[in-house]
Amino acid sequence: MRTKLPEKLYYSIGEIAEAFDVNPSLIRFWEKEFEILTPKKNTRGTRKFTAQDIDKIELIHFLVKERGFTLEGAKKRYDEITDELTERIDFELNTIEKTGYPGYFLIVEDFIREARNMNVSVGPGRGSAAGSVVAYCLWITNIDPIKYDLLFERFLNPDRVSMPDIDIDFDDEGRGKVMDYVINKYGDTQVAQIITYGTMAAKSSIRDTARVLDLPLNEADRLAKLVPNMSKLKTIFETKANKLRSEFRPEDLDKVNQLLNISDGNDLEAETISQARILEGSVRNVGTHACGVIITPDDITNFVPVATAKDSDLYVTQFDNSVVEQAGLLKMDFLGLKTLSLIKSTVKIVKAKYGIVLDPDNFPLDDKKTFELFQRGETVGVFQYESAGMQKHLRDLKPTVFDDLIAMNALYRPGPMEYIPSFINRKHGDEKIDYDLPEMEEYLNETYGITVYQEQVMLLSQKLADFSKGEADVLRKAMGKKQKSVLDKMKPKFLTQASAKGLNIEKLEKIWKDWEAFASYAFNKSHSTCYAWIAYQTAYLKSNYPAEYMAAVLSNNMNDIKSVTFFMEECKRMKLNVLGPDVNESYYKFSVNQKNQIRFGMGAVTVSYTHLR
Repeated sequence: MRTKLPEKLYYSIGEIAEAFDVNPSLIRFWEKEFEILTPKKNTRGTRKFTAQDIDKIELIHFLVKERGFTLEGAKKRYDEITDELTERIDFELNTIEKTGYPGYFLIVEDFIREARNMNVSVGPGRGSAAGSVVAYCLWITNIDPIKYDLLFERFLNPDRVSMPDIDIDFDDEGRGKVMDYVINKYGDTQVAQIITYGTMAAKSSIRDTARVLDLPLNEADRLAKLVPNMSKLKTIFETKANKLRSEFRPEDLDKVNQLLNISDGNDLEAETISQARILEGSVRNVGTHACGVIITPDDITNFVPVATAKDSDLYVTQFDNSVVEQAGLLKMDFLGLKTLSLIKSTVKIVKAKYGIVLDPDNFPLDDKKTFELFQRGETVGVFQYESAGMQKHLRDLKPTVFDDLIAMNALYRPGPMEYIPSFINRKHGDEKIDYDLPEMEEYLNETYGITVYQEQVMLLSQKLADFSKGEADVLRKAMGKKQKSVLDKMKPKFLTQASAKGLNIEKLEKIWKDWEAFASYAFNKSHSTCYAWIAYQTAYLKSNYPAEYMAAVLSNNMNDIKSVTFFMEECKRMKLNVLGPDVNESYYKFSVNQKNQIRFGMGAVTVSYTHLR
């Protein structure tokens, strides 16, 4: 406790307000926020504060009131605190204070700091949270939003208060330690997992109904197979006959028509389909959200109904994910990422063999060997870039800068994938790069004139039509979710404000039309940047420490004999010798000897024997 207060068990609001030289009402505001952080401590019914509580008030004071906590981190993160950076930090802190989430940031900062203290690997960020400079300065994320044009309002919109969402990746072996820390800190009566409800899908509702109605198994199976994969009975039966062709693929259309014909009968099959339509969508079973955790300011039963789960010692909420968020409860996602364990294992092997301590967070972004590996498409075992299709595009693209990798991560998914050939041709000068307006080059230059990211639409709407940061985010969301009513209101404003600046109205119409067509496919650059960075780290290790990296890859997959076989083939292609198990040299996991040969791990031998049995 740094604040000058006499040492005693409890402090009143008045004493704290005097020590911090602020109005008591401000302390009450902070108290409302940091109640999330610690259990209530009451004496004779009066709210009192302990020295530990005051430590947390100090953090909130630094974060929100004095900006000291954030600026302290900024001085370590940035060589120079420019006016632009200060303005960005002020904007973010004001938004955090206005929306009432300083406590949220402090909780996340606390358990991430503790995770690193416990030697748990923490990812660079995930999703839109990477757009926050405050999160970067607090070491919640590890990607510089200023450098990559990532936007805070994509994460927390100042004009539309919604729950922030900071999802954190931990190495899958250390995730449990962080969970235990949170439970021990806040108490198991204030931490709960989130329930999930499994519903009856079309095929399962047919099979379950058939079993009750005693329809023979082979007939039930035949009926279920008439439903196209991922289709709903509701869609099939509520779509008009003349529109079925546009809803289903040609190979599925015949099955759909058969199902419709059967349903028109009066036999047991028709009755089965009729009852299955009623059952579809009803709750069939419950489960537990894989990574979602709720933290409450007091006993959780005061806020939500709870239940017990057979596979967890924690309570689970009886509200599912969507209802929990709507209720305004604090939700955290603790995600386990095997790739972080892989990077950690490689670093450990390199240190044991060479005495070199690698720092993956500071790998150089211009490493020649790493980009040559991407250019050859030799990305087996490289996070998110290892599919055959991605390898082909990488060989064609021949990436030379990190921005190319970010773009490929965003483009290689259904929808935007069709723009990859144009992206590649423009990079190599085989296709002319056109900008509808010269003003657009600033934000589209990195992607060769193609709108790849949602952030580009947001930045351009601000530059061309003077949209506010909040309006730009509303536009992004409306385009992504095809909210026609919202778009119809925003289009006239965009055209009017942009044309008032002397921009060509026909060009503006075209730009808006292009945005509507592609923005629904445009990807979150914050997320793409974070995961491209993890991919770069794995590629760096594979290209500079191939034997050590592949040993870690094999260890990371040694519970799956097919994966072990697959990656051993990759070792063979890389001309790395994989020696059989040896009681004198083998460890439990795969290792690398002094001759740079990979030695088979004993743990994988057990799996192989079990598999063969």
